[in-house]
Amino acid sequence: MTTLVEQLSAIKVIPVIALDRAEDVIPLGKALAENGLPAAEITFRSDAAIEAIRLLRESQPQMLIGAGTVLNKSQAVAAKEAGATFVVSPGFNPNTVRSCQEIGIDIIPGVNNPSVVEAALEMGLTTLKFFPAEASGGISMLKSLLAPYTQIKIMPTGGINPQNVNDYLSLDRVIACGGTWMVDKKLIDTKNWSEIGRLAREVAQLVRN
Repeated sequence: MTTLVEQLSAIKVIPVIALDRAEDVIPLGKALAENGLPAAEITFRSDAAIEAIRLLRESQPQMLIGAGTVLNKSQAVAAKEAGATFVVSPGFNPNTVRSCQEIGIDIIPGVNNPSVVEAALEMGLTTLKFFPAEASGGISMLKSLLAPYTQIKIMPTGGINPQNVNDYLSLDRVIACGGTWMVDKKLIDTKNWSEIGRLAREVAQLVRN
């Protein structure tokens, strides 16, 4: 069975999605999957998240689906029940990590300093999110953070764009990046699925060349 790290590494860019209407995820997921980005991190920033994860799992059963901005046990449980493959949190909350471990769903918590990395390692986690990436010092900070911790793998998110994504991906042990530019909320709200598809195709070509 393919591990989460292997799946993330194969796709390289994970679209981070915030939407207000759960039903929008069906054409959105189709646009991503058909254009080389068969993955989505649906954030719990709106009430539509749980239903959106469920609908996406039904309509794109092979897709890699994460639940983002998960802050507590109840959200983690709801994400798993709706069909999420993994959970992402903006920070490192031991209670949320413990809850995910108890219910058997992978969690990628946010870190941006050595103390939090070590707290995550203490709980057996080696796949972490560097967040907010650019605001936390970008590539130079990430290089410094990776140096002493040879066992960790990182998914930078926050400020990633077409201009810097390959710079991050070129770093040893960066497995994937989270990004929002190809799933901009304005494009979703105006149902511009063709433009989302074009951007997804562009991203897929950019990171795989």
